[in-house]
Amino acid sequence: IIYIHGLDSDANSTKGRLLENYCRQHHSDIKVLRPDLNQKPEQVFEHILSLIDRLNYEDIKGEQSNTSRTVLVGSSLGGYFSSIVSNRTGCPVLLLNPSTQPHITLQRFTKDAGLHNGSTDKSAASQIIHSTAGGWDITNADLTWFAEHPLSAIHYPGKVAVLIKEGDELLDAELSKGFYQSQNAKVVVQAGGDHRFSDFEDQLPMVIKMLEQLL
Repeated sequence: IIYIHGLDSDANSTKGRLLENYCRQHHSDIKVLRPDLNQKPEQVFEHILSLIDRLNYEDIKGEQSNTSRTVLVGSSLGGYFSSIVSNRTGCPVLLLNPSTQPHITLQRFTKDAGLHNGSTDKSAASQIIHSTAGGWDITNADLTWFAEHPLSAIHYPGKVAVLIKEGDELLDAELSKGFYQSQNAKVVVQAGGDHRFSDFEDQLPMVIKMLEQLL
């Protein structure tokens, strides 16, 4: 399992550590990787792809399987990255309150959201609009990258499952639900809750079961 953390998080994400500890205790055959992805979005995308390639190569080299046994668990912005990586690779993904329109939602960090729209001014493109807790300096150029890589479809819906909390206070739960349902992905909507999935530890048995079903 590669855990893809969200905005303002890092390799020590609470959910990532809970997932790793749970697997260590109850599923010792499952390895959990928790990469730090506080990089520019194009670097994050390539980093995840390279991780998948490396793990798949190790599987083949070890003759464990002719089929990839790598899955992604992506939270919030990590859900967006997991979705576009799945579209490229067919890798199974489980998404937690996923972001579907980061080019729009991340505009909350800029006082002039129009700066990134078609602007060729290098100083405007490199302007830092927010620094995450993990150390990523988000720029208008990053918003442009997200806008140029929209999540407009799911190419392998049978490989995608989504957990959504109706009480998500940061992202529009109805928007996420509607998008993934329209793409025929498996969507589980839970009443209440919050964006951080504060009850994630209680959900872990179900999470592992859902991942197994995706494989």
